[in-house]
Amino acid sequence: MDSNHVTIWNNCLKVIRDNVPSISYRTWFEPIVPLKIEHNVLTIQVPSPFFYEYLEEQYIDILSKTLRKEVGKDAKLEYNVVMENNGFADIKPYTVRFPGKSKSEPRNRPVSIPLDSGENTIKNPFVIPGIKKLHVDPQLCPDKTFSNFVEGDCNRLARSAGIAVAGNPGGTAFNPLFLYSDNGLGKTHLAQAIGIDVKEKFPDKTVLYVDANKFSNQFVEAIRNNNRNDFLHFYQMIDVLIIDDVQDFAGKEKTQDIFFHIFNHLHQSGKQLILTSDKPPVELQGMEQRLLSRFKWGLSADMQVPGTDTRIAILKQKVYNDGIDIPDEVIETLATHITTNIRELEGALINLLAQSTLNRREINNELARQVIERLVRNSKKEISIQHIQKVVCDYFNIHVDQLQVKTRKREIVQARQVAMFFSKSLTKSSLATIGSQIGGKDHATVLHACKTVNNLMETDKRFMNCIQEIEKKLKV
Repeated sequence: MDSNHVTIWNNCLKVIRDNVPSISYRTWFEPIVPLKIEHNVLTIQVPSPFFYEYLEEQYIDILSKTLRKEVGKDAKLEYNVVMENNGFADIKPYTVRFPGKSKSEPRNRPVSIPLDSGENTIKNPFVIPGIKKLHVDPQLCPDKTFSNFVEGDCNRLARSAGIAVAGNPGGTAFNPLFLYSDNGLGKTHLAQAIGIDVKEKFPDKTVLYVDANKFSNQFVEAIRNNNRNDFLHFYQMIDVLIIDDVQDFAGKEKTQDIFFHIFNHLHQSGKQLILTSDKPPVELQGMEQRLLSRFKWGLSADMQVPGTDTRIAILKQKVYNDGIDIPDEVIETLATHITTNIRELEGALINLLAQSTLNRREINNELARQVIERLVRNSKKEISIQHIQKVVCDYFNIHVDQLQVKTRKREIVQARQVAMFFSKSLTKSSLATIGSQIGGKDHATVLHACKTVNNLMETDKRFMNCIQEIEKKLKV
């Protein structure tokens, strides 16, 4: 029975959607592209080898049942796997005959690359110079463990992948493991929990957690001291490298270049990389394409805002760990009203305890509501560069995409300058990050834009009124 491959696959998806969690469906089934069906063999394209392996390990049963229902008992499934090599996509076929998992030998096996320099001669940017034995403080917070990380629908995929990585660092398909979410949703906690678990299970492995800004600063210092090779060789010796807030590499070309070489060496040597970001790889701006391509090699796991039940569980875990007795109704009040992120939720709990202790007041719903009201009233909405671009473009009645186009049209140039001006004054982003996200410009262009806007505000009353109106819209 040969029929339309798209219809068959869509019918399969209808059943699969009802039988797997929504986050798993979005992650593992929406990216699949049906290609053809011939002689009861349905061919689907998946974006990477890890995708193929994970489907085979986790979802082969439901795939076989739904496909047999649509095609017949002789149904077969063929995967076309996109294999990236030096930036070029290559399609490799894998055929699966139901039942069973008949995977062929994995392709493009990592090749170990020996270091040119001896271990004892490499300088460690995390210890005092002169110590000969390489000893690396993993820079991990001991409280950020799996046992303190509350699982929910919002983070189940990420946590499960993290546990798999911790049990076999560098040996799973999740390399790199790319965790992304808005601020305060636990990606740093999870990344560090993986590092802690690795150290407990494999004491001889060298684990290092470092945020992207610290990595960049170390690299700048290494160049200044003519120690670039020592810096490179040090990072190439790490077994599990955790880079937090990798989006901060945006606009830093030399930092991205050195990290590209470190990434390649570690990945080819079978070492584990764990990266966190506030956006998925596809939405990162100001990053080299060759680096973004590598970020997609492993698993990109979204961590979403926790639901009410998960927020209650997080607070109860925190209260239990601290040995504090708080009524369940108070915990529910906090969890119901503080919904944006986990960090604010824990901050509300700390505020509640402080108010109770310092003012000798009973912990009850009334006190909880006072704390919530104060926090909500005093908290400022975080403004992003993307939001600024949208508001500015709406005001000038142009499309956001036009800010990214190279043009000398006055209205677009002015809108771009205004967006840069507000991005500098209302966000914590660096000039390089602002420029890379608004038109792909450098930091000097951003400085010039801010100076131009300031000059116009002083000399043109009409323009000043425009800026004031836009500022009101941004702060609503």
